[in-house]
Amino acid sequence: MRELVILGTASQVPTRTRNHNGYFLRWEREGILFDPGEGTQRQMLLAGVSASKITRICLTHVHGDHCFGLPGVLSRMVLDGVAHPVHLHFPVSGADVVRALVGLATPGLDLHLHPHGAAGGIAPDIEVEPLRHRIEAYGYRVTEPDGRTFLPERLAAAGISGPDVGRLHREGSLGAVRLEDVSEHRAGRRFAFVMDTAVCDGASALADRADLLVSEATFSDEDAGLAERYRHLTAGQAGTMAARGDVGTLVLTHFSSRYDDVAVLAAQARAEAGSTRVIAASDLDRIPFPQRGAPHAPPRSPAR
Repeated sequence: MRELVILGTASQVPTRTRNHNGYFLRWEREGILFDPGEGTQRQMLLAGVSASKITRICLTHVHGDHCFGLPGVLSRMVLDGVAHPVHLHFPVSGADVVRALVGLATPGLDLHLHPHGAAGGIAPDIEVEPLRHRIEAYGYRVTEPDGRTFLPERLAAAGISGPDVGRLHREGSLGAVRLEDVSEHRAGRRFAFVMDTAVCDGASALADRADLLVSEATFSDEDAGLAERYRHLTAGQAGTMAARGDVGTLVLTHFSSRYDDVAVLAAQARAEAGSTRVIAASDLDRIPFPQRGAPHAPPRSPAR
């Protein structure tokens, strides 16, 4: 199962309707929590996300609205008796802050700290790229391994069916029939997470061919000067990044409290996003991971 649960969508200042950051990605056997800001533990309760499902926590940087919820989440995992290892990834320059936050949490969790300081892989199928913010920051990409899609008509023509299909997949050939004769390459699906940053090569690299891209859209296009000063993206810049990266679905978040209605931000992103689907996230939205070639399912919120 692959699904994105939106726990919070505010930037520096929360509002009555928007909590600080927090995003939970269900990725088959992994449960990845990104940037848990204040109140994340409560938002998880409202969204129906069990702390026991978290296997990794990924911090883009150590500004408070992206990490001050960490002690509460870790303490809740201890309270719930989580026994499996939990891996915490973060920029190496934020190590002192991370250790201080971890030190506030209830002890007893099998927690492994993984600082990183350069682009590249940090865990199986997870990689980071540097962003351009006021402090060291990294975005994340989670990638499914490439695979093969069997073509039924070619299997039938080759007389292969039942258990022989699995054998062909495992061994690469069956008699004179090669795997590539009856299947085609299938690119692995990609999830990208781009938070506090101005326009930069790292953000573009993460967005490239992402099926689902979560991107900050802190400011409107009219406030581009503020965006550049504080090293953030405008909604239009997020849309442009998605279009150039041939992104399937763009989820906008990290909205400044100056915007009571983020519909204008969504409209600005759509104006630049080309064929990319654009969603302006709301707290507690659940966004199914898009299936390639299937109609887009709308985000849904849990029953209240």
